[in-house]
Amino acid sequence: MQQLREAADFLRQTLQDFQPEVGIILGTGLGALVKDVEMKHSFSYADIPHFPVSTVESHAGKLLAGTLAGKRVLVMHGRFHYYEGYTMQQVVFPVRVMKLLGIEKLFVSNAAGGLAPDFEYSDLMLIEDHLNLQPTNPLIGKNYDELGPRFPDMMEPYDLGLLRLAEEAAQELGLGQYMRRGVYASLSGPMLETPAEYRYLRTIGADAVGMSTTPEVIAAVQMSLPVLAVSVITDLASPGKLKKVDIADILRTAAVAEPRLTALFRRVLEKL
Repeated sequence: MQQLREAADFLRQTLQDFQPEVGIILGTGLGALVKDVEMKHSFSYADIPHFPVSTVESHAGKLLAGTLAGKRVLVMHGRFHYYEGYTMQQVVFPVRVMKLLGIEKLFVSNAAGGLAPDFEYSDLMLIEDHLNLQPTNPLIGKNYDELGPRFPDMMEPYDLGLLRLAEEAAQELGLGQYMRRGVYASLSGPMLETPAEYRYLRTIGADAVGMSTTPEVIAAVQMSLPVLAVSVITDLASPGKLKKVDIADILRTAAVAEPRLTALFRRVLEKL
């Protein structure tokens, strides 16, 4: 808690009367949204006390403060993953700091492999539930009552009201043909899954798979922070569509979907 307060106090000294309303986490290859933010302040992760530093390609490692669609936002241009060697407490550290700074909602994006047979490249999947298959989670260890209860309920990890707004926004923007809704499975990575693992994940109910998001969502739910999360389908893993893929393929596919994701987040912000 002391480290969280020190990081929040450091940011608050610069932000001063800037009161953020929404936190946004941008996933792999999904950083274009920052171009639409009317920037007030930019912080390198390396300069914020106790912040981890992004080590993954396409994760810029900056916390941006500004306005987007008339709302005051804090944008994580780059996130942290368990596979980088960080603890789960480090992975969710920025989300907890943003909550201490006053955000009222959290938007999350990620790049994911599509498991559902009707998914196509660059589709957007609204996450309605998840399978946390990471080896641990950020609530293990001492509980701090300031952050939330010891046993948070996970009946509704993704806010139903925000999901409805996102579906309305997609229809208004003419994005219906690219929109899906489903269950996200989160594994530790960094390797992609084997064909047998893809089949297993589909069997247990996953529609998409990735290496992030669930830690941040678990921490947000503990803090009573409503979450909207969107997966960009950057590779296909259903029978007949599975093929070898590398990070360059993922980034190219994410780039096609970026304008759709940016438009969706903007419209949802406008509707809040």
